[in-house]
Amino acid sequence: MLKELKLYGIICLTQLCQAFFVLMGDKMNKIESIKLFLFDMDGTLYLGNRLYDFTKELLCEIKKSGGKYIFMTNNSSKSVNDYIKKLEKMGIESCYDDFLTSSQATSYYLKKNHSGAKLYVCGTESLKAELRANGFEITEELDKVDVIVMGFDTELTFKKLEDVSKLLLLRPEIPYIATNPDYVCPTEFGSVPDCGSVCDMLYNVSGKRPIVIGKPEALMPILAMDKTGFTKEETAVIGDRIYTDIKSGINAGVTSILVMSGETTYDTLEKSEIKPDYVMSSAKEILERLK
Repeated sequence: MLKELKLYGIICLTQLCQAFFVLMGDKMNKIESIKLFLFDMDGTLYLGNRLYDFTKELLCEIKKSGGKYIFMTNNSSKSVNDYIKKLEKMGIESCYDDFLTSSQATSYYLKKNHSGAKLYVCGTESLKAELRANGFEITEELDKVDVIVMGFDTELTFKKLEDVSKLLLLRPEIPYIATNPDYVCPTEFGSVPDCGSVCDMLYNVSGKRPIVIGKPEALMPILAMDKTGFTKEETAVIGDRIYTDIKSGINAGVTSILVMSGETTYDTLEKSEIKPDYVMSSAKEILERLK
């Protein structure tokens, strides 16, 4: 009887392992079917001004395999031209079509929902230039403001905070838009406050939350697929943040790949209710799989 029980246990364990490897086989083959790679940038392909040593080879391998990559960033402090120059300094050639930023997604949303609106922008001059290029007028005359736009403002002043506070309190009917919800932006020395942290400060003042445009919303991956013609099954979002990058991929119904080379820790991942399709130490593992 004991031998029979042991034999039964071995058979069950074997069947369980076989089922596990069948499932893992399906999962492991999924990355090889990806053709559109939507990369977060800071913390995923570089950190601050330091390019990860695998990045150039990874981008080349994607092109070599017939795929396409798009740099999809929530950082609205820089324009696409700024990013082109930044990557050029790191030795990576890029063009306008290689990028999809939260600034671009915000412009798309505003054109669709608030065409012709006059904007008060709590953001950098680069963000303002992006919005002007899409036909919007920027104003600091509070009585003429139609929409408030919050971005990752590396040129933040107290006057801007005061102006937005006045608008939120005295004109609460005005649409209030944020390019992204990130609390921090990674740097080589740690992190600095991002758009989400500033929005939290303004919530403490006004009790109002903005409509968020960038990741974790599905809009950016959807725009990327529309732009390139790839399907959901052929698309992956790769990033270092669960609550923006990974949630955006999940919301858009595409593959999500979390890399542990930026903000997220294993403790954060374990406690999170949001689970990616894949967890990798870095995007270098994608390179190894594509070779």
